[in-house]
Amino acid sequence: MEDSDELLLPVWRANLVLLTREVGAATRLARMMTFSASYLKLMLSGQREFSEEFVRGIEAVTGLPNGWMNAPHDEHDIPPNAREAIDNEQPLARFRGTAHPVRKKTVLRPPEPIFGQPAAAKRVEEETLDAEAHRRQLHLRKVRDLAIQDVRRFERHLSHAPVELTALRAKVEDVIAAAELDDPIQADLAGRLEQIEKHRHLLLRHVERLQALLAQIGEGE
Repeated sequence: MEDSDELLLPVWRANLVLLTREVGAATRLARMMTFSASYLKLMLSGQREFSEEFVRGIEAVTGLPNGWMNAPHDEHDIPPNAREAIDNEQPLARFRGTAHPVRKKTVLRPPEPIFGQPAAAKRVEEETLDAEAHRRQLHLRKVRDLAIQDVRRFERHLSHAPVELTALRAKVEDVIAAAELDDPIQADLAGRLEQIEKHRHLLLRHVERLQALLAQIGEGE
């Protein structure tokens, strides 16, 4: 319950008692507020607290001026329309709220470290996580470097291929000259040699790109 509600609660209760002083008025007002009569009587006797929402509801249902319940009153201060509404059990509004007061939120604080043990345990946990991350990083770089070595070995093989390719071209050209082949077959053989050379250069570019990508993995983390 808010501090202001706690200060006004005795005034609210006194006015509520004033409004229900006549015989049967408490029961009629309870029904007007859609509450049980027994629960309202607990409020009247001080065994139950109630909220400002409930007080404002009483004012709306009975036709009392807004804020009327916040000031002390006597029998003569009750407006005739409010008395008539209660006597005839004719609510002037419908209350859909609750009477339960809103409690202050409890501020929960974490337990204080005992002899520094929780803080030490947290540091150990953080160090363990850091060590595990470092281990994974080392493993990543190891497998990455092994892959780069194989890629470089393949790249060197492609780079030295022109020597073998030149020899291969010369031998195929010797076959063409010796066989006196038709033009279509001769052109097909020459075209195959050109495609091999073309695709060797394309493959070499892919290998170079693969090596560059692998080198970036595991860096800057």
